[in-house]
Amino acid sequence: MPVSSGVSAALVPGGVIGNGRYRLLAKSGADDRSRAELWRARDGQLNRDVALTVLLGDLADNDAAARARRTVERAMHAASFTHPGVSRVIDVLTPGTGIRPDEGILGMVIAEWTQGTDLMDLIAEGPLPAGAATRLLEPLGAAIEGAHHAGLVLGADHPQRIRVTSDGRLRLAFPGPRPDAIARDDVKGLGAILYLLLTGRWALPGGPSSVPVAPTGPDGSVVAPNALHPYLPHELSSVAVRSLEDTSVGGIRTSAAILQVLDQIAAEEAETSLISPVSSSRSRDDDDDAVVWTTQRPRQDKQQKKKLWISVGVLALATLTVIVWLSVQIVGFFSDEPSRGGGPTVVINQPGSNGQSAPAASPAGPVQPGRIGVYDVTNQPDNANQASRAVDNNASTFWRTDNYFQPFPTLKPGIGLMASFAEPVRLASITITSPSKGTRVEIRVASALDAPLEETKRIGVAELSDGQTQIQLNEHEPTGHVLIWITQLTNSGGGKNQSEIREILYTRAQ
Repeated sequence: MPVSSGVSAALVPGGVIGNGRYRLLAKSGADDRSRAELWRARDGQLNRDVALTVLLGDLADNDAAARARRTVERAMHAASFTHPGVSRVIDVLTPGTGIRPDEGILGMVIAEWTQGTDLMDLIAEGPLPAGAATRLLEPLGAAIEGAHHAGLVLGADHPQRIRVTSDGRLRLAFPGPRPDAIARDDVKGLGAILYLLLTGRWALPGGPSSVPVAPTGPDGSVVAPNALHPYLPHELSSVAVRSLEDTSVGGIRTSAAILQVLDQIAAEEAETSLISPVSSSRSRDDDDDAVVWTTQRPRQDKQQKKKLWISVGVLALATLTVIVWLSVQIVGFFSDEPSRGGGPTVVINQPGSNGQSAPAASPAGPVQPGRIGVYDVTNQPDNANQASRAVDNNASTFWRTDNYFQPFPTLKPGIGLMASFAEPVRLASITITSPSKGTRVEIRVASALDAPLEETKRIGVAELSDGQTQIQLNEHEPTGHVLIWITQLTNSGGGKNQSEIREILYTRAQ
């Protein structure tokens, strides 16, 4: 941040501030939203390192001075809160009480120094694996949850305020929330930090200029992490995005919901780590691969070289196949009707017959939709490329939801299949073939393919049995769009919530 009039020129490494008590050692960052500089400093009286949040401004600016006082007051209230995920506030200073009026400083929050490394250094070489991200973030999430229960706001919504401890935990190292910050900002900050760990991009306004900004979709919403890195777990990706969204459109309200997902991911990672390693008790004579160190020159093994080239060829072919598949999906996505800003995502598949003819439409009887797609209000449709399997007249194929650790509506309010017909129809019933006993569905009619959920009309509800479930529908006007909206997934235990639809039969009314 450039030094403006009224700002002390002592804000450089080696400078001394706070009535000569604190010598600045290194600048850790800056939060431009509150004109705060973040410094590592040396306390000359107690002979220890401290973290300084220095609030800059002109004393003549009454509004700026009031905002700085509010920040200092909130930090002082937080001094009573102790948690490993938050650096302890040691002292606060204001002009006239530890700060000279000529220093150009409106307030200062002094906290204990957090040994470790900057969060920005951690992601400098790229995003982290899901398991590592959850382990790092859990202590900070727990600290935010505890602070909110105590009625406090921490201000954990800027990446340069966070440090990584020497034992691998994220910690709020520079306390001092903005004067207008609320608990929801901490939740957004937690989601943005998770997004940063998974993608290397920052998803909130006011981030450091050195960090790439998170990409957004046509409706302005942040692109999900697993859209950038498909290997990421759906739940972790979803919770990162939903924590950033407005709560009126399905955003996560509390840090507790985020912690639930972090705990589930961490538990799965722990189970994976319990898999026994390959035994190393074999004799070296049993297998040449047992040698882990040798001073001999490597032998030119023609057979091994041949295997290597075959492996490289197979890998190249697999890569090409993935690229072609992604290209087809992208073309298919953009070739359909564009969704309206802020509306649901509907990724359409053309129904396939798999060699069987679709039932002919008649005044009363089965009617085949012209196309079908996954309808999702969070812009993260489940297995969109498989939707057509639900209407292909082949019960051996299926469309399946993603597996959710938490049931709806923890991560999203539901998921559905939207069918479109060549002409408006009035349906008498819908028969769903599914092995997912206990799945709850609503049948809704819509005026358009991408109509918001609240503008659709419910004409039937049912809980699916294992096999065929016929759902009788209420009277309704002829419609061209019918939504099967899943509000409850089948719970198989062990944090597995997932449902499968093998076939859907639409029956026209008399």
